[in-house]
Amino acid sequence: MHILLCEDDDLIASGICAGLDAQGLTVDRVASAGAAQALLLAADFDVVILDLGLPDEDGLKWLRRVRQQGQSLPVLVLTARDTISDRVAGLEAGADDYLLKPFDLRELSARLHTLVRRAAGRAVNLIEHGPLRYDPSRRETWLAGQPVDLSRREQALLQALLHNRGRVLSSEQLKDSVYGFADEVESNALNVHIHHLRRKLGSRIVETVRGLGYRLGPAEAAS
Repeated sequence: MHILLCEDDDLIASGICAGLDAQGLTVDRVASAGAAQALLLAADFDVVILDLGLPDEDGLKWLRRVRQQGQSLPVLVLTARDTISDRVAGLEAGADDYLLKPFDLRELSARLHTLVRRAAGRAVNLIEHGPLRYDPSRRETWLAGQPVDLSRREQALLQALLHNRGRVLSSEQLKDSVYGFADEVESNALNVHIHHLRRKLGSRIVETVRGLGYRLGPAEAAS
């Protein structure tokens, strides 16, 4: 899961980034509405965590504009504004969820997984694809009932493919799902992760669409 965190408090932001990173999630953090807008145009994200008290623009005003521009990705508002009218205003502006500060990182993570799950049209966290079962919240993978050990990057790649069944994803879209902007990425890194997924989940799990990118193929249990 690739998360855009828009939070101007350095201490809170560092805690969120460290906590979500420890859970295998990729977080890119910005401190202003303008920077968040720029990143949304530059990369693909699965969900946004939005603070409302930003230095350059109120978060709700930014959210309304983003929705007017047609951006439909899930947004979780994270704020100290705790009145009922504040919550209603956030939801009416286009927020998908509203979490008050202070908060527990476990609850934040659970809410993020729920938002991404709903955006993908699933009622439960568990994703099934033929003999393959993947639980993104637990970071567990099974193939034909047997556990499969996947690295963090392999999990992120698999999740991106599972969330986009039937779609062809470019190399850049897959890289956005696997890496943050601060990550140093070698030129062949994506190919290495694809190779490992094919070795662990079957040679056809990642199909190459020449000239366009990659898409999810069938999982294959070892014979």
